[in-house]
Amino acid sequence: MYVNIAVLKETTPGEHRVALVPDVVPGLIKLGARLHMESGAADGIGLADTDFSDVVVISDRSVLVADADVVLCVQPPALEVIDAMKPGAVLICYVNNDLPLLKHLLDRKITCFAIEKLPRVTRAQSMDALSSQAALAGYSAVMLGAAALARVLPKVTTAAGTIGPAHVLVMGLGVAGLEALATAHRLGAVTEGYDVRPETREQALSLGSTFVDTGVDATGKGGYARALTTEEKAKVANALTTHIQSADLIITTAAIPGKPSPKLISTKQVAGMRPGAVIVDLAAEGGGNCEDSVPGETLKVGAVTILAPLNVGSMLAEDASKLYAKNLANFLGLMLHDNILTVDVTDEILSAAVLSHDGKRLNAPAPATPKSSKSAAEVA
Repeated sequence: MYVNIAVLKETTPGEHRVALVPDVVPGLIKLGARLHMESGAADGIGLADTDFSDVVVISDRSVLVADADVVLCVQPPALEVIDAMKPGAVLICYVNNDLPLLKHLLDRKITCFAIEKLPRVTRAQSMDALSSQAALAGYSAVMLGAAALARVLPKVTTAAGTIGPAHVLVMGLGVAGLEALATAHRLGAVTEGYDVRPETREQALSLGSTFVDTGVDATGKGGYARALTTEEKAKVANALTTHIQSADLIITTAAIPGKPSPKLISTKQVAGMRPGAVIVDLAAEGGGNCEDSVPGETLKVGAVTILAPLNVGSMLAEDASKLYAKNLANFLGLMLHDNILTVDVTDEILSAAVLSHDGKRLNAPAPATPKSSKSAAEVA
């Protein structure tokens, strides 16, 4: 007896990641999985079907999922894929507040785990896809910003004189922000970090950066921050303006899944920035941290360039897929033992991530966040 696991090829435009890589195949088979993959699923990371040993390749995705006990993917699959799955099967992916998908899941009695809803507890660290992908996004943000700057990040000395270093400000010191700080520091920039959670100060200092202290403590629950009051927002804005307008490169990372991104940089602050300065807004999925950001676009606001890329994780698809596939394999390890799949929705990790089970709605996603939203929210 074995558990059939099917891996889909991503069809969302711009999505190059895949939910399975060769490195995790032996471990899943040892747990009792029989692996099936849609033909061409790993094209986005330069791997052929033949690179996957002990994996059955199927071209027809309806046939692929029809007998699957578990379906793995990155982005939410098309509704026709859900309709082709057998009742009681398990789907694991990012759900991204996809309410039409949830209705189909309930109708088909599909158990769905939203990987972005995993709790931030010690047991779940090896399964935390949000964190693994955010680390790569923080690195990518520095690369994108450096490419858009008309100057170098490190101090450079030549016979003609000395230039640099550039000043980099990172706003939001979660996983992505800390990786951005570390990357910019390694590249020789002068770095400083800001977050409304004072406990991140030590993390910034440990990376060779200074910390911008605004005097506001907005520590909240679950690894995120609480909403700021009107007075606190004004105090923070006043304290940050000097730092914003002294930076050559700003990277913003404040986001909360399912909610609008908080506005950390105003149009007025952008107007006072240095000519040639660059902002990389990693919170574009929720509308952006900068009032002038346009999700998915790069634009000039006066002499300032603002990048608001979407799906940054897919920009480093090879490494992102390796980490994501490992996260899913570790998550499956909670349910798959000795060739048997057991879904215990009372487990603290499974209960936090499950959206639907046995036709019942659990932990339903909030209404979708408009990508162009300008409203304020909590700081991640």
